[in-house]
Amino acid sequence: MRALSYGLGQQYFEARDYRGAIRALLPVVEETPEDVGTRLLLARAYFHSALLKPAELHLQEIIERAPTEYYAHLLMARTLERLGRPEEATKHRRITAALTGDDSHLTSHSLSAK
Repeated sequence: MRALSYGLGQQYFEARDYRGAIRALLPVVEETPEDVGTRLLLARAYFHSALLKPAELHLQEIIERAPTEYYAHLLMARTLERLGRPEEATKHRRITAALTGDDSHLTSHSLSAK
């Protein structure tokens, strides 16, 4: 059942039905909270649905479990920027740049930061 729900969540996400992805992925994450990959996909779905607080909470959990997951830091930076907290986002942009070796991650591309 878990694999089916994950696959369905992935299909919804790829079809840009982010709320459908959330509905499919949330039970999987509740069943297997240690699964960083599924939680990251759920956080991405929340982010793309503009449900930024739940995205932030799941990203915090991912970063605690897998502190070298660069994409979680990048998405956290983007989430914090969209929440109007660019100072907090800077830390995650720096971590992303350090983990990837790509200094382009240091610059925000959001409209509010310009």
